[in-house]
Amino acid sequence: MSSFSPSPPLATARSQRLAPLGSTLAVFTLTAVLSSGQLYMVIPLLHDMAAGWETPQGGLTWLVTVFGMGYAAGFLLFGPLSDRYGRKRLISFGLPAAAVATALVAVAPGPEAAIALRALQGVAVAIFPPAAMAYLAERVEPRRRAVALATVTSGFLAAAVLLQVAAQALGPIVGWRGMFLVSAAAFAAVALAARSVMPADPPREISGSFLSAYRAMPTLLATPALLLRYVATVTILATFVAVYTGLQLGGPAGIAGSPDALMALRISGLPSMVVVPLLTPLLGRVPAPRRAAYLLAVAALALAAVAVTGPGALWLAVLLAVYVLGVAAGAPALNENIGMIAGQARGTALALFTFSLFLGGSLGPQLATAFVAGGFGLLMYGLAGLLLLGVLALLVAARVGRQAG
Repeated sequence: MSSFSPSPPLATARSQRLAPLGSTLAVFTLTAVLSSGQLYMVIPLLHDMAAGWETPQGGLTWLVTVFGMGYAAGFLLFGPLSDRYGRKRLISFGLPAAAVATALVAVAPGPEAAIALRALQGVAVAIFPPAAMAYLAERVEPRRRAVALATVTSGFLAAAVLLQVAAQALGPIVGWRGMFLVSAAAFAAVALAARSVMPADPPREISGSFLSAYRAMPTLLATPALLLRYVATVTILATFVAVYTGLQLGGPAGIAGSPDALMALRISGLPSMVVVPLLTPLLGRVPAPRRAAYLLAVAALALAAVAVTGPGALWLAVLLAVYVLGVAAGAPALNENIGMIAGQARGTALALFTFSLFLGGSLGPQLATAFVAGGFGLLMYGLAGLLLLGVLALLVAARVGRQAG
């Protein structure tokens, strides 16, 4: 059995003022898009950056990689600190820090400095997600909590499309430096908005050393029911990023190598992300552990159908929309389930969740490269199999949890 408490003390729970749902979701969803989108925004800008610095474009892909590494590492660093110091306090510090770090990238004199500053930017931007998800799990009215988590999670996923589209549209007008300055200004704006909509943190009893905030992490990872859920979490963004990377590297004829077709397929997934919060009251009738397993299984079957049928562009868009719906609804179900299990260590547990999510995202391009050499169908089979392994991990985790109980 784990040593962390399964739920917050009753007195603490009663002392917390509930968050205003509408304004909180508006600010947090916009911030989720802005935060996660920094990973993807640079991709359409690489050509202009390479031309300005007279350097090969391939070497600048490190601008994506190092941000992702800093972003994932930042979750582990700051998630436990939100348990110790409070969600609002950390977000109030983190969003201005993200604004400063983003502005510094805009004035980078060369690629080496830009790569270093992108790593710093990733760490700074990572302050928001784990604290925000823990805040929603604590401060939103319980019956609306699943909708809130699904809405903000959809924002994190939708960023992959929205910020690339924004960079592609605005980049020629404001330049790549201008895009980072616009993002910095946006971080400053959402920092002010977050401070205004978030009630004050409840009093926290801070004891022990600074490092004691991280003591829950080994305990959480040593809990089989949680560790298996983290394994399943890795498969979500791993397959999501691999699907769209695979489309670009070796997709069906008429799609790979066509920027317009690729962008249309990316955009076709947005309606699924938008509809997830609307479906959440219905989906929420299914307990979170089973809901996550069912939805990831649906996503796996959609990818398997792509592999079996070898569809044209229209049918491919439909099947990918089903896949996106599965992962976009499955991720918040996992988030909800992990937060319920972790109790007072929720911030740390959700930091591990977001770390696992973006660790998978970092592995996605490598999966696509490994499988797509054998054809797009083989890639889809491989990713469907990976998602089914995630489903298996969830089923075993549920069984382990029942036995522990």
